[in-house]
Order: sequence, then C-alpha cells, then structure tokens
Amino acid sequence: MAFRPSSKPTSRPPLALAALVALTAALGACRSDRVATTGSIYPYDVRTRHPFVLADGIRSLDVFPTGPGHLDPRQTADVEAFLLEFRRYGRGRLAIDVPRGVLPATGTAVERTAAAIRRLSAEAGVSGAAVAVAGYAVGDPALASPVRLSFERMEAKVASACGMWPQDLGVSDPAFNLRNEPSWNLGCATRSNIAAQVADPVDLVRGRPEGRIDTVRRSQVIDKLRQGNDPSTTWRQDGKAEVKSAVQ
Repeated sequence: MAFRPSSKPTSRPPLALAALVALTAALGACRSDRVATTGSIYPYDVRTRHPFVLADGIRSLDVFPTGPGHLDPRQTADVEAFLLEFRRYGRGRLAIDVPRGVLPATGTAVERTAAAIRRLSAEAGVSGAAVAVAGYAVGDPALASPVRLSFERMEAKVASACGMWPQDLGVSDPAFNLRNEPSWNLGCATRSNIAAQVADPVDLVRGRPEGRIDTVRRSQVIDKLRQGNDPSTTWRQDGKAEVKSAVQ
C-alpha cells in the first residue's frame, strides 16, 4: 500500500506558537540603540592606580665649600637656577643653613661660601628680609658638610607608593595569573619621574591658555597662499630659516 502525504497543512500547537512569539519579542528587545563598548585587557588604569597629586614640599640645594670658599662655575650656575626657581615658585623665606662645628681649616671656607651665596641672592633680586640664615650641628667634623639652601613650594608627586609587590608575578598565584591583571608597580616609576621633572606642577592638572597670535606671520602666510606660493619654513642646521617663495 503506497503512502500518500496528507495535503492538509500541519498546524502548530497553540503552546508552541506562544513560545515562538515570546522568543521573537525577546530578540527584538535586544535590538536597541545602545552603543556596545569593550574595556581594556587590563581592568586597572595606571592613572587611577598611581594618580598625580599636588602637595607642599621642600626644595633644597647642597653647596659644598671648596678651596678657599669661592663658588666655582658649576656651583654658581646651580645657585642661580635655584634662586630663579625660588623667585618663581617659592613660598615663605629662603633658608640658608650653615654647618657649625666643622674643622677649623674649613670654617673660613664655609663662611665665605655662605657670604657668596647671600651676595648672589641679592644680585638675583632676593631681598634680605626674604633670607633666613641659621646654623646646624654637623655629625662628623671629618666629613664634608654643605651649606644647604631650601624653600617651600608646591610639588607634584605620585599618591601611591612604588616598590610594593602585593602579588607574586610567578606561578605561585594562579588566580592572579588567570585574571590577566597588571602588576601593582606598572607605570609607577614612569609617573614618578614625570612628576619629578615637570617644571610647573599645575601643568599636570590643567593645560595652559593659548598665547597671542602672530598677526604679522599669519598675514604673510595667507598672502603667499593666495599667490600660490609655499608658506612653509625650512630650518637649516645652523639655526637659520629659509622661507620658500614658490611651489616646487
């Protein structure tokens, strides 16, 4: 007996239709205008783990007396740069600490070095009222004792402490390895160096405003562009500039 397929279409059960409608509605809800974003491989940002902070600090410079007590060219340049920084960013007074209890042979050199520093400070525009001279007891008279300059100023530093190893980077901590997280010290040394080298700590907090526009240079460039000339400037190794006059 031959099998004849029924020409009547197979009807779906009401329960299956209801489930299909519910699934379609659920999939339609997934389609939205949301923006899909993915995070970094490392869940911790170095800027969050080792942030820059501004704090009051002490800037100091040690000047070791040499010879009869004069300042050599390097010491003079160091003191002048230190005084310039004090005038720009210093708070309070400039402290000059002179060692006391040194050997008699170096006592004269210490006093002359301190006098030379005070003379440089006066030439740099630091008034006598802004200078405080004091003495400090040396621990070992046989060792070289410097004349120490110091003042207070705002400094940038890293809030966290570098050199901490709360996790083992080896295979002894499988849970830490599987999380694929960076080590605690990642980026700490780099950001500490940046904080120590920045001239103005405020630059780490906000950018500087734009300077004045060079109106003359801008007018010259626009005129050359209108004439079809090249407005670019070529700098030679001797530091002199050559302005191109025509398009190559």
